[in-house]
Amino acid sequence: MASMRDIKRRKESIQSTGQITKAMKLVSTVKLQKAKSRAENSLPYFNYMYQTVSSMLKKSATLSHPYLNAGSSPKKAIIVITSNRGLAGGYNSNIIKLVTGSGIAKEDAVIYAVGRKGRDALARRGYEIKADYSEVINEPMFKDAVDIGREVLEAFASGEFGEIYIAYTVFKNTVVHIPTFLKLLPVQTLKEEEDSDDLTLMNYEPAAEEALNLIIPKYINSLIYGALIQALASENGARMQAMDAATSNADEMISDLSLLYNRARQSSITQELTEIIAGANAIG
Repeated sequence: MASMRDIKRRKESIQSTGQITKAMKLVSTVKLQKAKSRAENSLPYFNYMYQTVSSMLKKSATLSHPYLNAGSSPKKAIIVITSNRGLAGGYNSNIIKLVTGSGIAKEDAVIYAVGRKGRDALARRGYEIKADYSEVINEPMFKDAVDIGREVLEAFASGEFGEIYIAYTVFKNTVVHIPTFLKLLPVQTLKEEEDSDDLTLMNYEPAAEEALNLIIPKYINSLIYGALIQALASENGARMQAMDAATSNADEMISDLSLLYNRARQSSITQELTEIIAGANAIG
């Protein structure tokens, strides 16, 4: 059995850790409320944006436009959104697994990293890190999404990439966060399983190419911004859960150590009494 001093030291250490995890849980809870509000308030806009543009492009299947056709390059750009800090359970590792298990060869993947955890993990695995936007995830703004979108769109238009993807975490509720791997470009214009009866061709004014040059970048920027907001809410939700579990585990360990300490103390007292009685008997 461990000595009383060792048990006491371990108990004090766990109590200090428990205080830290409890404080981190409270901080994450406050941040989650703000991020959750932003995610829920903006979600209808991004859903309607996605549905509207998808419907429009579905009726433009006959058009020939660079954003609607895969490029000749085998390279694929992947915007990977993780966090800058750990202690968030499986939040970051789930995104890393999503990217490494996507079926895209490491040699063909080019990473645009948002979040140091994803950047460092993928760099260790040998992925090419094209750009680092890690500071963006601290407080995402629409301008940040525009900057990321502009860079990847220019690279796609120049033929550097044949496809563009984004890996992020969808915030469903406080306890459910869904890792998602979404294809941004080329935009899918028609799904085989959809009913093709209502495929009235879309008329564009001005010319279709000019209209798509304006619409699709705004569409991509909106999806990136929505992903940033969803990821931020998911990160804080995951960290809150992880810290809550850590605090509960610390409380359980403290309870077990308190019981162990009391047993050791009782055993020590019993031994001392036995020695005193034995000494008294020997004198008598």
